[in-house]
Amino acid sequence: MITYGSVHLADVASLWQLLVRNYALVSIVITAIVLIVVPVLVIGKYVRLILPMLTNTHPPLSPGPQDFALLEGEAVDFPAFDGHMLRGWVLNGKHDGRDKRGDRPKGMILFAHEYASDGQTCARYCRPLLDAGYDVFSFDFRGHGASGRQEGYEPRQWATEREVADMVGALAFLGDRLEGQGRPPEVGVVGISRGASAAVIAAVNHTQIRAMVCDGIYSSDTLLEHLMKRWAYIFAKVRFVYENHPPEFWRFLRWMVFMVAQYQLKCKFPSTRKALQRMPARPILFIHGEKDSYVPADYVRDLYAQASEPKELWICPGAKHNQAAVVMPEAYAERTVAFFDRHLAGETPDRVETLVESVVAEAAQPYESLPSPRVVPVSPSRRSEQPSKKS
Repeated sequence: MITYGSVHLADVASLWQLLVRNYALVSIVITAIVLIVVPVLVIGKYVRLILPMLTNTHPPLSPGPQDFALLEGEAVDFPAFDGHMLRGWVLNGKHDGRDKRGDRPKGMILFAHEYASDGQTCARYCRPLLDAGYDVFSFDFRGHGASGRQEGYEPRQWATEREVADMVGALAFLGDRLEGQGRPPEVGVVGISRGASAAVIAAVNHTQIRAMVCDGIYSSDTLLEHLMKRWAYIFAKVRFVYENHPPEFWRFLRWMVFMVAQYQLKCKFPSTRKALQRMPARPILFIHGEKDSYVPADYVRDLYAQASEPKELWICPGAKHNQAAVVMPEAYAERTVAFFDRHLAGETPDRVETLVESVVAEAAQPYESLPSPRVVPVSPSRRSEQPSKKS
């Protein structure tokens, strides 16, 4: 018997004859291996390349503190739903009897700031609401501003269950405080970008939220898919291939990226899009910048379509991400105040029109000239405590 090393040539011949006799089965096995192994290798490469996009990509930040006067209110500490301690501020609006309600607020507004910012930015978005007679509660999400960092958790621009826990903690704090004052526990919400996403996800199970303004909102899943398609040409070898992936490929790929990210980062990334589909009907005003290059306006139109009535959508001409309040402050004041007057304070349409006129007139003035007896610029020491863009 002829041998080569330890291999008998007769055995090799027998194996070959066996493969030839069962060529159909062999073909099926080889085809199955190719169809499984090759996609796994391709998907694995995509995941490795895209994962840094999820962990390191930062959205464009809106203008810094120089475009508004900082506000000062009653500082409070409260726990998030998971026990992490947060810092917030209660800001009193103008309840001077102009609306014949006496010294009573129209309602309470909970402000949820954007990523890499802090609760002081409520001055940019909520000053007209304070002037209209609403109180505002603003807080710092964990890892931002005066709220402490959580060991092992790095906040990113994608809303996770940690930011949702912060929102739920703020709602619980406000509910107890309002009931202690003999006021209804219901609140309105102004959420900016990631803060708006966290607010919508929290609102699914919390009817305490009566009405919501969502400025620059996005859903992590669809935004990641947009970014993957946008930058695919960088890491894809063949243009024809990446331009012709079916929609199912991109949905599966984003699911894989989130699964790997949840395992590595030890946090979950809830979908704002799915939350809107499950959320009980309540009034929502969507605001978005026409020139938002980070979250294209078509994506907020998709979220608007997912929401139940009553709902409103304002695409602000000329505004970039989260900048509608800066580009068109009068229109921003008019829309937000009228929205909460209708859906939180319960004013009649004629009454809303009358009340909004005075607020819009004040919004047109530079902030330095606005009379704010209960809302004053913060001390210089507080300015020095503003978080860096990396916080």
